[in-house]
Amino acid sequence: MQAIGKVEGKQLNCIANNMEKYISFSLGCMDFIDSLQFMSSSLQKLVENLAKEGSSKFRHMTSHFGEEQISLLLRKQVYPYEYFDSEAKFLESQLPPIEDFYSYIYCTLSGEGITTLDYAHAQHVWQLFNIQNLGQYHDLYVLSDVLALADVFENFREICLNYYGLDAAHFYTSPGLAWQAALKMTGVKLELLTDIDMHLFIEKGLRGGISMISHRHAKANNKHVPNYDPNQPINHVMYLDANNLYGWAMSQALPVEGFRWLNDSEIENLNISDIADDSENGYILEVDLEYPRELHDDHNEYPLAPEKLKVTNDMLSPYAEKLLDDLNLKGTSTEKLIPNLHPKEKYVVHYRNLKLYLSLGMRLTKIHRVMTFEQRPWLKTYIDFNTEKRKLAKNEFEKDFFKLMNNAVFGKTMENLRKRTDIKLLNDQSKARKLISKPTFHAFKIFNDDLVAVHMLKQRLYLNRPIYVGFTILDLSKTLMYDFHYNYIKDKYGSRATLLFTDTDSLCYNINTDDIYQDMMEDKHLFDTSEYNPEHRLYSTLNKKVLEKKT
Repeated sequence: MQAIGKVEGKQLNCIANNMEKYISFSLGCMDFIDSLQFMSSSLQKLVENLAKEGSSKFRHMTSHFGEEQISLLLRKQVYPYEYFDSEAKFLESQLPPIEDFYSYIYCTLSGEGITTLDYAHAQHVWQLFNIQNLGQYHDLYVLSDVLALADVFENFREICLNYYGLDAAHFYTSPGLAWQAALKMTGVKLELLTDIDMHLFIEKGLRGGISMISHRHAKANNKHVPNYDPNQPINHVMYLDANNLYGWAMSQALPVEGFRWLNDSEIENLNISDIADDSENGYILEVDLEYPRELHDDHNEYPLAPEKLKVTNDMLSPYAEKLLDDLNLKGTSTEKLIPNLHPKEKYVVHYRNLKLYLSLGMRLTKIHRVMTFEQRPWLKTYIDFNTEKRKLAKNEFEKDFFKLMNNAVFGKTMENLRKRTDIKLLNDQSKARKLISKPTFHAFKIFNDDLVAVHMLKQRLYLNRPIYVGFTILDLSKTLMYDFHYNYIKDKYGSRATLLFTDTDSLCYNINTDDIYQDMMEDKHLFDTSEYNPEHRLYSTLNKKVLEKKT
């Protein structure tokens, strides 16, 4: 990108995350996009997956090389990055020794460079292509990488066109592509909020996934683990993951239109417990909640209604305080999503979450505001389509692709436009001086003598995203996890089950029971065991990739 500053007479534009990371930049009528915004896997993995379908998928590669040569190039090549420290190295007539291929790029945790097999591959390439010097090796390395990436991205475009009728090359990122695919497939028309109070109301309730450790140590003791001690109590450590949690939430009834505030009399007559999950009208409420003391012991490891709180030193446990002292660190007040047992004031919550919280013992003490809307499962068609295609996927690339097309939609509904930056790329000194003199100037970064980036503060904020969809998805995903924990695990095992940790869509338990697999057999409808060994008594493909099932 730094070289574009040398081009005069062309308009420079960019879409940037920050001064270091750019989504796209343009030079006149040419737009440059980043394939990594669509395919986050390494090039080696992408090529390996596509190569399983044969060399016919590599049209650009086959136009440059023969069949025997292509068989060597359908993988990531090796390159002695740090070895090239002068132009004279390009004239050397043989590969450097294997130790000169050592690079931080190849380093593993053990500190190794490339393997002997990798080095043998490089030697084979050198011989087959009749390479005369390292300059030719360098050119082949760059050419093969570019052609391989071109073929991989062309295949990606082809998949998008076949399944969604959209060309990925016309988009900047996978969330933008997935969002348009969802809107196109469902035909939904979402109402955009024009009341700033409604927008701020929903923003206040946006809370991500819960990630926490409730208990720091547990050790399994049963006949399936080494060092089993039959004289000690039998217990199992189980890690359970919800299949495509956000996909499940996106398949539920989601807001569409008809947003309005309820008046006092409507709020007075509102009975949340009587409203069906798939009711024509949904509700988002701002409420005060009380956490009865008698629930504290039972709910301590996974409290309901998490809040964003700034963690101050007086909130730290004795263990955390000791860690700070031992490491000679100063505590920093940081906002985190924290499940806690405190009463909640003006807590913004989806009605389905509130129903669950009340059924599990929390008390509603006051309703401040209620927003109602029309809802329906408008994303379900799109989610089911991708889920079914993922089941039928022939390789890891397609599996990852259809998973991405579901997850990326959620990201677009959650886009925080307040975090967007206004960065200008300039190769004209007078224009740079003019921007820097403005009161909205924030910072600059000089790339080289020909190019500078200027960061300007935003003068206007255009809030045009349906964040009510993202809010609903986040809240509904919590109902699934809480419901499984309290209405299945705790209902079945009581104090014999201890939650060790959770990370948004997963729960890890220490469960005291004689045979956990027999327990799961009794409730087989709740689990996806399709990835178990086919010889295992629990193995079944009945719930393979079924949304919400636990693996």
